[in-house]
Amino acid sequence: MAKRLTLYIMIGLVAGIVIGAIMHATMSPDAVTEANKWFKMITDIFLRLIKMIVAPLVFATLVAGIVHMGDTASLGRVGAKTIGWFLGATLVSLTLGMGLVNFLQPGVNSGLDLSRAVGSSGIDAKHVDIFTTITEMVPKSIFEAMANTTMLQIVIFSVFFGVALTAVGDKGKPIVKGIDALVEVMLVVTNYVMRVSPLAVFAAMTKAVAANGLGVLVTFGKFIGSFYLGLALLWVLLFLAAFAIIGRRAPSLFRYIRDPILLAFSTASSEAAYPRTLEALDKFGVPNRISSFVLPLGYSFNLDGSMMYMTFASIFIAQLYGIELTMGQQITMLLTLMLTSKGMAAVPRASLVVIAGTMAQFGLPEGGLVLILAVDQFLDMGRTGTNVVGNAVATAVVAKWEGQLDPPQSPDITNPPAPSATLGTAHPTPREGQPGHAI
Repeated sequence: MAKRLTLYIMIGLVAGIVIGAIMHATMSPDAVTEANKWFKMITDIFLRLIKMIVAPLVFATLVAGIVHMGDTASLGRVGAKTIGWFLGATLVSLTLGMGLVNFLQPGVNSGLDLSRAVGSSGIDAKHVDIFTTITEMVPKSIFEAMANTTMLQIVIFSVFFGVALTAVGDKGKPIVKGIDALVEVMLVVTNYVMRVSPLAVFAAMTKAVAANGLGVLVTFGKFIGSFYLGLALLWVLLFLAAFAIIGRRAPSLFRYIRDPILLAFSTASSEAAYPRTLEALDKFGVPNRISSFVLPLGYSFNLDGSMMYMTFASIFIAQLYGIELTMGQQITMLLTLMLTSKGMAAVPRASLVVIAGTMAQFGLPEGGLVLILAVDQFLDMGRTGTNVVGNAVATAVVAKWEGQLDPPQSPDITNPPAPSATLGTAHPTPREGQPGHAI
């Protein structure tokens, strides 16, 4: 069924582009706007379903991962390796974006009509102050964090809860059993929700192309092409890093995560791909105790595609307006983005909020953000797919460093992972006839 789901998503993607192009060419703008309300409704419902499951799924899998680490020494060791990788990947992504946009200079002599960019972008930049960002990392209510799907706050509470549950020992065993059961239930619910994904992909692509047309890709072709070249280079770097650490199994990792990459690319939502990524990593051989710890952290701290985009887009806007930024200013911008981005939720367009705040800090015209909003859907798809690749590589690398990378399962087996009792235990053989495991 995994192959069929991928096929259905591909069909939805292509059909959406074709139908969207026909609508854009044959319908009036008002008619397109009216029709897009229906497509928006479908994508909104799908994303609401994802948000419905992602908070309890992240909480359950992260707490289970911490508890099954076995001791705080294992937790600290894995946590240190994870954060170290994240910081290195973030720095590489931001630096690559800065270097590439300075080398290619897609915003110089662009010929774009900057008068179109007069007015407000509609992006609220007031919440990207560094002090506010650090403060808002800490939840004041786990229920509020879950209601708003504030990923970083959920992660922080889950870490506290998991460590405390480990500390109480035998008294916490009933809760551990309940958490393990919750993981199983949420993975089955996830499989049900994922059946809607091909329809959501079709609706998302139809809406984007019908509203903007294929011509928008030509207008901003240099910008889009330069950015996707950067993403390709970032993928190469991630692959080389994975190959250096994982070895010959690295190429097969990309085969295992093709489905979540395609889903993330089509919907421009990392959240939509989270459950499928978790399942794919389990099949690749990453123990659930590691993937359910590293992956949720990655969705708050390791969004490689978004990192690269933020320096790329900020400097591109400066180039459009002929604003010269010294190397010192660009390095300061890079470090600012490195900090403020860590409070960025893994939801569509969140990186624009961070860019808006950075632009205000460095005196860049907000109108430049209005210009790139026209093609941001196409850019968002690429950076979101890259986020999935970066987090999958990070999780596999940490598992390898821990010496816990198990033999792979067939990528076409769609049984969700079950938490094991101790770190390093091989995956149990899936029970035959378990309900809801096939998609």
